[in-house]
Amino acid sequence: MEWKADWGLRARMAATMLLLGLLYVVFLGGLWIADVGAFGMVAFMGVFMVGQFFFSDKLALYSMGAREVEREEYPELHATIERLCQQADLPKPKVAVADTRVPNAFAAGRSQKNATVCVTRGLLQTLDSEEMEGVLAHELAHVKNRDVMVMTIASFLSTLAFMVVRFGFLFGGGRDRQGGGQVIVAIAVSFAVWILSFLLIRLLSRYREYAADRGAAAITGKPAALASALLTIDGSMDRVPSEDLRETSEMNAFFVIPIRSGFIGRVFSTHPSTENRVERLRDLERQMETQ
Repeated sequence: MEWKADWGLRARMAATMLLLGLLYVVFLGGLWIADVGAFGMVAFMGVFMVGQFFFSDKLALYSMGAREVEREEYPELHATIERLCQQADLPKPKVAVADTRVPNAFAAGRSQKNATVCVTRGLLQTLDSEEMEGVLAHELAHVKNRDVMVMTIASFLSTLAFMVVRFGFLFGGGRDRQGGGQVIVAIAVSFAVWILSFLLIRLLSRYREYAADRGAAAITGKPAALASALLTIDGSMDRVPSEDLRETSEMNAFFVIPIRSGFIGRVFSTHPSTENRVERLRDLERQMETQ
């Protein structure tokens, strides 16, 4: 396998990390305005950043109702991932399965040596072996590109800011009008951080999906297999109960195919359209055939 560094992706990751750093400063300013205090700010951010670094993958799995599985339970899944890791020159990640009918997959973790690839029960029941190989290669390409860590941090800040927006008045319970005004300002700042971090996620995620599609093609040598998988997954979403879709939609930024709901969902999607991704993969297939 010939793996080419994607400098466009690396530049976007660096810019995203820089802007996230600025957003963290703004977010801390919101906490300061809320009169949390220096010690409270350090403790608050310290606990969450340690949790983000060490437990982000576990939290992602927990939110999906997923569990790590051993080779004895899913031998074919393990064997496919091992083969792809050898082709991609990657250490084997942990393997997890989520008990949901939504056909999807995602990768999580803070490094190439500490990563987890998760597939859903719905995906295992929907794809054939070649399509599954394409999807798994796509997730391993995210690990290879190291964009999983950046997305984890961006999603963490977005979630944290949203928590302050949602529960902000708990910081100011029983305070006077001035204190209440401070809380309102802090909530407004957190809301702005939430929106901006979401936009950062959206801008990076769209490009990183194209990069992972190209990476999957490089790993497997079969762009058409991933293209077929994307069309199969997208076409299967309409048959999934809406309750299952709602329960997993919070992981949209990490999924191989997002869960879209109507016009607004498409406009604010974290992924490029399936049609555009498939067309690019077919172009790659034609290029490989002529080489």
